[in-house]
Amino acid sequence: MFMRSLTLITALAFAGPLLAADSDSPLNQDRGRSRPLIVIAPSTVDPTLVSLKKALAEPDNRKAFDERNMVLYTVINTIGQRNGKDLDAQSTMALIRELKLGAGAQTKIILVGKDGEKKMEHAGAIEPKELFNTIDQLPATEKQASAPPPPAAVPEAKPAAAEKGGKPGKGAAAAPKGLDD
Repeated sequence: MFMRSLTLITALAFAGPLLAADSDSPLNQDRGRSRPLIVIAPSTVDPTLVSLKKALAEPDNRKAFDERNMVLYTVINTIGQRNGKDLDAQSTMALIRELKLGAGAQTKIILVGKDGEKKMEHAGAIEPKELFNTIDQLPATEKQASAPPPPAAVPEAKPAAAEKGGKPGKGAAAAPKGLDD
């Protein structure tokens, strides 16, 4: 009995982090809703990062960025941000793991579609127009991809006896109410 328990605990100890790694990526929250643009740079003064951020700050580019439902992730020396808000270390590492990136000194720019697949990976500087053209050339099925709809609320069922005007019987009970979010 002890040996079985020890084997089970050992298996869970090794498999647990691997199973958790698949579900804790911040890209999962964007799947079906937006197109993540991920910039991985060695420093905050990296010329590629600085020029891309400056270009995306221009009103025309910002409008095009928002129209295409894009979000900007930056990872600088294992410190991640999503649209300027810090990510915790675990989420940042999960993001890097999900992208399956190797070590490199160059700045990488990765565009992920609404379906969660990489649509473009580029090393070095890139113009926002090129990103927007890539999105515009995606198949219609990817452009229309959206998050799965929330489960429909179950309407309250009235007991059959109440509809007939009689008293509800022993087995007739009120239907449980749905949870409010």
